Amino acid sequence: MLRAVGHKFQPPSIFKIKKLEVKYLAIKVAIIGLGIMGRRMLQHMRIHKKFEPSYLWDPDKTACYKAIEIDSEAKIMGSPEEAIDAADLVYLACPPKVREAYALRTAQKGKALFLEKPLGIDIDHSKSLIDKLKRFNVPLAVNFTQAAGPALNDLIKAKSDGELGEMIGVDIIVTYPKWPREWQKEADWLRFNKEGGMTREVISHFIFFSERVLGLLELKWAKVIYPKDKLLCETDVLARLETRDSKCVNILASVGGTQPDRQEMTVRGTAKSRRISEFYKDSESNGMEFIPLREEPKDPRAVSLKAQLDDLEKAYNGHPNKLATVDEALRVQVLIESILASQ
Repeated sequence: MLRAVGHKFQPPSIFKIKKLEVKYLAIKVAIIGLGIMGRRMLQHMRIHKKFEPSYLWDPDKTACYKAIEIDSEAKIMGSPEEAIDAADLVYLACPPKVREAYALRTAQKGKALFLEKPLGIDIDHSKSLIDKLKRFNVPLAVNFTQAAGPALNDLIKAKSDGELGEMIGVDIIVTYPKWPREWQKEADWLRFNKEGGMTREVISHFIFFSERVLGLLELKWAKVIYPKDKLLCETDVLARLETRDSKCVNILASVGGTQPDRQEMTVRGTAKSRRISEFYKDSESNGMEFIPLREEPKDPRAVSLKAQLDDLEKAYNGHPNKLATVDEALRVQVLIESILASQ
């Protein structure tokens, strides 16, 4: 949306036209769910000139207090409905089980919607939700954090240009000394198998990435190990997925031990391979050691979120963008839940 602030013309004989001064109206944003992800998005939306994240809600008073500590310009609303009604765009960072009601309220009000993944934990409910949301014809996108970033998009270009040779497959390795990780502890639901776990929270990002690079995947087999307490989430995952033309994605994930976190995927080609570690460290190998492709940013999360928000503004205005669609998110959810059901 644009607003003309000034528009003055010099006489034609001077052959100059003074530039039209244009001011962009910021997109008013409601954030529902003020845990780690909600507060992180609040912080980065505030410094992005296209967004005004001023309408917040969370049932937890401590989470609200922490959000206002980060951004005193924002306001805690009296209810999620009040926050949604005040906004142009709603970002849902709440746990999966409560997202559907807020998502439908947002779409019914004709507001744009930016969802955290997964869409849910029940495939049929998620399919139904997508069908309902599409009927309202509002902008929809899902926050797979690598979607607009340089690692994925540079890799896709390299593949398109033939730099990698013939694609062979992807290897995904994820290991943690404990789950949830230290910074995730306040989101207690992440430790339970009903909604949480590393497969939904982390491996889903790499499966999304793999489908963008290789094409649609199908689960061939999986083995998942759970602790004795059946309420808790998985500790070990082995799985193999394949495309229709037999390109493979191998997954190895585990929790336990004394070592740093490891989040890594290697995209294998016959000419070159690419490795993305920690979501942003991008390196390349032609058979020798992997060599970094670019200097690491001082704040990699800021770079990633800036790219996501740039494309969110495009999505809001109906322009082509790289953000994950709800259909892509559903495909990932189906694969993830299929893996988790394999015991």
